[in-house]
Amino acid sequence: MSFIILVIHVLAALGVIGLVLMQHGKGADMGAAFGSGSSGSLFGASGSANFLSRTTAIFATVFFLTSMGLSFLQFEATRSMGVMSDVPAATSVVPAQDTVSEPAQEGESEAKVDDIPK
Repeated sequence: MSFIILVIHVLAALGVIGLVLMQHGKGADMGAAFGSGSSGSLFGASGSANFLSRTTAIFATVFFLTSMGLSFLQFEATRSMGVMSDVPAATSVVPAQDTVSEPAQEGESEAKVDDIPK
């Protein structure tokens, strides 16, 4: 799914670049008024400007929507990942307490768990 959106995104970006480069600046309209020859084009003097402007707006809208779609898909893909996701969980080592103790030998004192310094 993201590959298809990425292809559309790249095509829309190339379309916007191409259409912006094809458009004339604001100063080009004065040349058309004095007979520079653009009025005899396929769309007329102002028709090509409207067509290119609308097509550029459509490509820009598609580019914007695909940008949002790709960012949403990337967010969903990395949602479960965190900074500490690769760190293994720490295990606490608790010494097992003997439930049955052996009787103390002669001369030995029995060490209790409470007697061990912490």
